[in-house]
Amino acid sequence: MTKTVALLVWAAGIVAWYIIRHPYSRKARKGAVSKNMIDGTEWVVLTILTLGLFVIPAVYAATGLPRVAERPFDPALAWIGVLAFAGSLWLFWRTHVDLGRNWSVSLKMREKHQLVTQGVYHYVRHPMYSSFLLMAVGQLLLLPNWVGGGAGIVGVACLLLFRLRREETMMRERFGDAYRDYSARTARIIPWLI
Repeated sequence: MTKTVALLVWAAGIVAWYIIRHPYSRKARKGAVSKNMIDGTEWVVLTILTLGLFVIPAVYAATGLPRVAERPFDPALAWIGVLAFAGSLWLFWRTHVDLGRNWSVSLKMREKHQLVTQGVYHYVRHPMYSSFLLMAVGQLLLLPNWVGGGAGIVGVACLLLFRLRREETMMRERFGDAYRDYSARTARIIPWLI
């Protein structure tokens, strides 16, 4: 594994991410929305996540900037990054499959929204966020730059800190005791831990 190959793997992972998400984005636009929690906070969180997982690392991959944040490339870490990134893509795909038409990019509730508790949702309540966390770890290990590689960790941290509670509140309001029971038996992000 070389640094150039690691950058190409990261770029291929981003393309794969888009290919996975695109058909679900098209389907999601067709469903009627009963509750929409898109506000300034939601836009800021999504912007920071996009900057951290896509824009800042893309600038680094294309230009090598900021050079002052460069760290030595470690092939062994890059291989672990490949595994983390591949795992994130599988989990990202599986989450979309399990959610089906219930998925949306922002905090929205569909008119026919159902509480999904099967598939990867049997283990964690927010596997999409788990996939973003794995993606951020993979990015950090693949891109040998503290800013370009580490920006994803910052983006995901903002997602977890400022969106997770709001989403769970929305789910409790919609599904009541069913969501409370589901929450009591599943972890939020990492199975059997948190």
